[in-house]
Amino acid sequence: MDNNLSDPLKRYHHDDFPKQSQEYPGLQSKMDPAPAGDMADYEGHGLLKGRNALVTGGDSGIGRAVAIGFAKEGADVAIQYLPEEESDAKDTAELIKKAGRKAVLLPADFRKRGEAAKVVEKAVKELGSLELLVMNAAIQQNVDGIENLSMDQVHDTFEVNIISMFEMAKAAVPHMKPGSVILTSTSLEGFSPSPILLDYAATKAAIVSFSINLAQSLAPKGIRVNSVAPGPVWTPLQVCGGQPTDALATFGQQVLLKRAGQPDEIAHVYIFLASNLASYVTGQVYGATGGPAIN
Repeated sequence: MDNNLSDPLKRYHHDDFPKQSQEYPGLQSKMDPAPAGDMADYEGHGLLKGRNALVTGGDSGIGRAVAIGFAKEGADVAIQYLPEEESDAKDTAELIKKAGRKAVLLPADFRKRGEAAKVVEKAVKELGSLELLVMNAAIQQNVDGIENLSMDQVHDTFEVNIISMFEMAKAAVPHMKPGSVILTSTSLEGFSPSPILLDYAATKAAIVSFSINLAQSLAPKGIRVNSVAPGPVWTPLQVCGGQPTDALATFGQQVLLKRAGQPDEIAHVYIFLASNLASYVTGQVYGATGGPAIN
């Protein structure tokens, strides 16, 4: 009898990754192997029917899988991405449309103050309303030692990873009705930081506090706020400076499940938290780490 069990150790790519490198910000279409991030086997059940969503960093990686998953659950979706990621964004948009939903493309660089708020206003204009906000865009660049960490990089990382969240939430909340949901992407790095990701890890720790505090602030408005903390996940972030090139081969093999996660695996957590299935869940951080604890 087929009981539909799947060994988590072997379900996705679990061998060494080929040596590779891309210029920032990287493209999912050029990765080897391609991430499992199209939600190809996912069947929606109308969990998000009638809702409109904005997903930042929605062209590739976790954001792409979330955007497609939301569409398969009945939501129209706007995605933000860097202009250099246009080809990946168009691929994502086609998969959203294939699911029968509207896709809105919003190129924007959050390193520039004010861009995040503009993206919210454009999304509301194109979609008509906003019930789901997923703040997922991030910069991750490894640097060996604080003496080699430029203040320009620190500034850019903080602008994109955390300051844009303040800006975006401030712009979005006036448009959000009771029952709306805000989700953020933190990371295992926010709890167990790597020395080579000093600035990135600091922003991810800040996102934890931001999300829990925002949940307290918005609970009286009937808006739920939660955060997802992925572990090592195979996305373009890793091949364009997020990890040292010589460390990519064994990326993710240090966790209990002995492999990197895939975007499709993480997207399910966002779908649950965005839906009414999680109506009693707010102010929480959900780990999807392959094993390591986030407390």
